[in-house]
Amino acid sequence: MSEVERIESRIKNLSPEELAKLRAWFAEFDAEVWDRQIEADAKAGKLNQLIEQSLAEHHAGKSRPL
Repeated sequence: MSEVERIESRIKNLSPEELAKLRAWFAEFDAEVWDRQIEADAKAGKLNQLIEQSLAEHHAGKSRPL
């Protein structure tokens, strides 16, 4: 049995309260991982093309005010 399968099995046996705590923890954990990935991608220049494209569209009048 793989580690993921063991975790899945354990999750299936959690009480509703424990499952709620796990969901809250995982949502925060996942958001932190996402933030670190975006930050790393930005530092590596991987988002530059998207930024340039967005700015060009804005300057061309293709963006909408919020």
